[in-house]
Amino acid sequence: MKITTLVLGALLLGTGIYAYSMYHSVKKTADEMFEERTPLPPTVLQTEPVSKGNKPKATQSDMAAVIDTEAISIRAGESVPAIQANLDQKEPFTVLVMGVDEREHDRGRSDAMILLSVNPARESILMFNIPRDTRTAIAGHGTVDKINHAYAFGGVDMSVRTVELFLQVPVHFYVKVNMEGFARIIDTLGGVRVQNTMAFDYGGYHFTQGSIELTGDQALAYSRMRFEDPRGDLGRNTRQRQIVDGVLQKSLQMSTVFSLNELLEGIGSSVRTDITFEEMKILMTKYRKNLHGTKQIEIQGSGATIGGIWYYIVEAKERQRIRSILVEHMQPPQ
Repeated sequence: MKITTLVLGALLLGTGIYAYSMYHSVKKTADEMFEERTPLPPTVLQTEPVSKGNKPKATQSDMAAVIDTEAISIRAGESVPAIQANLDQKEPFTVLVMGVDEREHDRGRSDAMILLSVNPARESILMFNIPRDTRTAIAGHGTVDKINHAYAFGGVDMSVRTVELFLQVPVHFYVKVNMEGFARIIDTLGGVRVQNTMAFDYGGYHFTQGSIELTGDQALAYSRMRFEDPRGDLGRNTRQRQIVDGVLQKSLQMSTVFSLNELLEGIGSSVRTDITFEEMKILMTKYRKNLHGTKQIEIQGSGATIGGIWYYIVEAKERQRIRSILVEHMQPPQ
């Protein structure tokens, strides 16, 4: 009996030490990933749209869209309140996921911008891309430009604030992922499955039509193709959402700190977020079981060449439609 008690005690002690070590390993990685946002100065919008210092020359047919876009930007000002979400109370929240194409000696641009609305009361996640060529006011920079240039001008802070102004809704959290780091996340999760609508070759891979399983590198190539797609950048946006949705579904299956450690290990240098370790724990324990579905929508717009530069123009009515869908999703179900 004494020997059995000693053995059991040693096993329990060893398990406790291992769990304690694992817990602190996860916390250390999460702390390394944490990067808080800083407030931006007020936006002073220039009277004419600017890109790379060139004065644009819009055609008559383009001007209606240009005026409409600028009017929205001017009316928006800096009026979006900085509202925090109380995760302890299982409140809904928004998170901006940015896939960043970083280069040596260059901050790079946000290659993908996906906004998620997470509402455990509705048991769902609402997801949509913001097309990277969308023309809008750049918060804190005083210009009108492509929305993905906000990251080049002012990093995460300017990108998040610009999205808030564009949609007139608060962004509670952000996650910034280096594109190569995103591939490692997918491999850690064991790959993702997507429903491919068209067969194509890209990046040295062949993607058949139908349900396909992708490794990290394959998923990166799959999400980057656009020139062979009849829908161009919109088609690529759809594939990006498929990949993010696949990652979300796999992540929601994790149930312990050990799984979280496996996911975070090796990707800490590729991911930055303002979600703290304590908030990550709350998401795992209080939110995970209440999220069962993902709804995807698409921002509608049209192309326009202004000053020799192609933009994606989203009119006021469409912005209001997207905002209304977001606001409704953030409310409790009727």
